[in-house]
Amino acid sequence: MISNRRSEKADVGIKGDKISFIGNLSDASADKIIDATGKHVSAGFIDITCHSDTHWTLFSDPSQESLLTQGITTILGGNCGASLAPLVKSSDISVVQRWTDINQINVNWHSLSEFFEELSRRKIGVNFATLVGHGILRRGVLGDEARHADVAEIASMEHLFKEAMEDGAFGLSTSLGSAHGRSADDQELRSLFRVVKENGGFTKHHLKDEGKNILPSIVELIRMARESGTGLHLSHFKILGRGAWPFFHDAIELLDSAENEGLRISADLFPYTKTGSALYQLLPPWILEGGSKDKILESLKNKNSRLEIKAFLKSLTLHYEKMIIASALKDSASVGKTVAELSNSSGLDPEEFIIRILEANQLACSIFNEVINIEHVSDFAKKSWVAIASDGVGYSFEKKNLFDLPHPRSFGAFPKAFEVFLKERDALRLEDLVYKMTELPASIVGLKQRGRLEKDNFADIVVFDFQNIGGPSEYGNPYLPSTGIEHVFVNGKAAVEGGKLSGTAAGRILRRA
Repeated sequence: MISNRRSEKADVGIKGDKISFIGNLSDASADKIIDATGKHVSAGFIDITCHSDTHWTLFSDPSQESLLTQGITTILGGNCGASLAPLVKSSDISVVQRWTDINQINVNWHSLSEFFEELSRRKIGVNFATLVGHGILRRGVLGDEARHADVAEIASMEHLFKEAMEDGAFGLSTSLGSAHGRSADDQELRSLFRVVKENGGFTKHHLKDEGKNILPSIVELIRMARESGTGLHLSHFKILGRGAWPFFHDAIELLDSAENEGLRISADLFPYTKTGSALYQLLPPWILEGGSKDKILESLKNKNSRLEIKAFLKSLTLHYEKMIIASALKDSASVGKTVAELSNSSGLDPEEFIIRILEANQLACSIFNEVINIEHVSDFAKKSWVAIASDGVGYSFEKKNLFDLPHPRSFGAFPKAFEVFLKERDALRLEDLVYKMTELPASIVGLKQRGRLEKDNFADIVVFDFQNIGGPSEYGNPYLPSTGIEHVFVNGKAAVEGGKLSGTAAGRILRRA
């Protein structure tokens, strides 16, 4: 048994939805006994950077099979400035539609409480908690206008956010590099952070720039956290691109210094070298500034803009032979191939090919891009305040879409962490890695009675075989279940038995107390 950063031999008893006993149960009787001799037992893994809500799979694939088979029992949604509530009007949901066909989903909610009510009608496989996305607040008040908010508009955002916190949100997420995020001034952010602090929540940030401007992006957030007293959590921390890798140690020094000053610092990461992102995000900031799809497409058609875009892309020194097309709305033949392959076969330079595939697919194109240094990831994972997360999405194994490839992290991030940080690098102790998947994320979010094997805590439990644990999911073949996850209990119910999904969906909606 692993809990509280230590291992011990013990039996774990479950009664109803709670852990009823930890100790020696050799003389006890039970309706069901699992022999976990030679295996490890821990609290269920908690994924605090998950996008199952904004990718709509909580509705289309509510069982969240690809997460359960990793040992994940609880997810946090509302990340990276996007959440499904609160909505001022139903059409606000278009900001998080992400090219997903949601015509079969009845968006009949406005408040977070109403969203929870609608979600509770479905049997979800994992526990679900959420933040409020800064972007959905701005969208509700400002519509499509990416500009500074005035005093009255900030007050409206505050009111919306406060109601959502009262409905059970755990805090606020931002994405200050997005069109709406870049338009928010200090007054707006301070007002929202004040609501977070007054209600005992936390703030979670997608860095404005994860590349060559990562240092000023971190400095900006540290300043805001210091001024607001809310602490600072960085989602899916990474440094993108070889040109930015030299900034790694300076970035860590900034965060360490802030923590030494007494600022509450935390972060999470995933154990992969490739990102999964929209291809249009490679475009220059001045092209993305307008925010709307139509304006970006206009820029792609303009001769002078095209030249500027190509020059900008060349300056990024991208490795096109490692950049894979993961999805293309109208060009399924390109999926799974590299930009280098596709540009060579079409007789175009890679930059021109990128512009053309974006045009042809109305921007609906995503990529896997190898831009992360795994040694940096491993070093960062050693920090006591860094948790493991997937930055992925829960999927069904049966509903494969081989023309829109999910990132392997959606199927194997947590077991992959055992491979990368323990089996390949010996970067962490087993007990510390499990802590980063259980107790630490529970503490960061403020989840009560979860994340730790303890009497009267909820029985979210994983039994795993360390020798066999791993994430075999691949970029070209992602729909592979993790190995070594033998049993998973969610609120006392068996969701995975003997390495196989049981079909039981026992997840609950978690509200901030």
